[in-house]
Amino acid sequence: MAAPCRRIESHRVTTLEILALALIIDALLGEPRWLYARLPHPAILMGQTVGCADRRFNRDHATAHQRQISGLVTMAALAVGALLVGGILSVLPGLVQALIVAMLLAQRSLVDHVLAVATALRLSTEDARLAVARIVSRDTSNMSPPSIARSAIESGAENFSDGVIAPAFWFLIAGLPGLLLYKITNTADSMIGYRTARHNDFGRAAARFDDLLNLLPARLSAFLIVFSHALRTGQWGNWHDIRAIRADAKLHKSPNAGWPESAMARVVNIALAGPRSYAGEMRDFPWVNPQGRKTIGAPEIEAVCAALWRAWMLALGIVISAAFLASLF
Repeated sequence: MAAPCRRIESHRVTTLEILALALIIDALLGEPRWLYARLPHPAILMGQTVGCADRRFNRDHATAHQRQISGLVTMAALAVGALLVGGILSVLPGLVQALIVAMLLAQRSLVDHVLAVATALRLSTEDARLAVARIVSRDTSNMSPPSIARSAIESGAENFSDGVIAPAFWFLIAGLPGLLLYKITNTADSMIGYRTARHNDFGRAAARFDDLLNLLPARLSAFLIVFSHALRTGQWGNWHDIRAIRADAKLHKSPNAGWPESAMARVVNIALAGPRSYAGEMRDFPWVNPQGRKTIGAPEIEAVCAALWRAWMLALGIVISAAFLASLF
C-alpha cells in the first residue's frame, strides 16, 4: 500500500506545480498576438466544435422534447471528447502541460479587457460603449457612463470565476481531462445556453452542466475576493457579511455569477446589476449591494482590476503553499 500512496502524492504535487507555473505564465504573457496570429486559440477550436454541433443537431423542425434529448446527447458527446483529448494530452511533459493550462486561463486578458473600458471611458462615452461591447452581451448603444462601468465590473467579477478560478479548480481536481471538460462545457453554455427560441431546449443540458461545474468555483472566487481585500486592509472584523453576499447572489439570474459580483460590490463599495437592456428590451433586475455608490466610472473599474489581481495573488499563494506542503510528505 505504501508505493501507490507515494505515486498519488507525487501526482498531486506535480499537478499543483503545473498549475502554479501556468498561472504565472498566463499573468506574464496573457494571449500573445504573435502566437495566435499563427495558431488558433483552443477556445476558438472549442467554439467551432460547439457551433458545428449546433448547426448539425439542433434541427428547426424538431419538437421541444426532441431538442432536449438532442442537446443532452450533444453535451455528453462533447464532454466525452474533452475527457479523451485531456487524457491524451496528460502524457505530455509537465512544462508542456503548464503551457496548455496557461492557454486556457484568462487572468491577464480579462484584466486587460476590463481596463480597456476604463481607458476608453476617460476619452469619451462612445469609445467606452465600443470597448464594453467587446466583453458583454447586453445592449450598449445607449449606456450611460455609470452603466458602462457596472457592466465592465460585473463582467470582470464573473469571468474571474469562469475564466480563472473554475479552470484552475477543475485542473486540480482532474488534471487536463477535468480542465478540458470544464472549458468545453463553459464554451457550450456561452454559445447555446440561452433561453432563446432556438436554444432554450437544445442548450438546456449545457446550461445546467455549466451551473453544476461552477457551483464551488463561484463561491471560492467570492472568498478570494473578500479575503484578499481583508488581507490588504486589515479589516478582519468587517467581513462584508457573507450572509448579505449570499442573499444578493440569490437575486442574480445565474445561480453562480452573483457570488463574485456581490463580493466585488462590497469590496469596492458600489452597487451593481440594476436595470439593463437585452435585445432592445429594458429589464428591471434588482440591485446588488444597493447601498453602495451608483455614480461610478473609470476609477472604480481600476479599483476592481486591482482587486482581481489581489484575489489572483491569493489563489497563486495558496497553490504554491499547497505544493510546498505536499512536497514535505
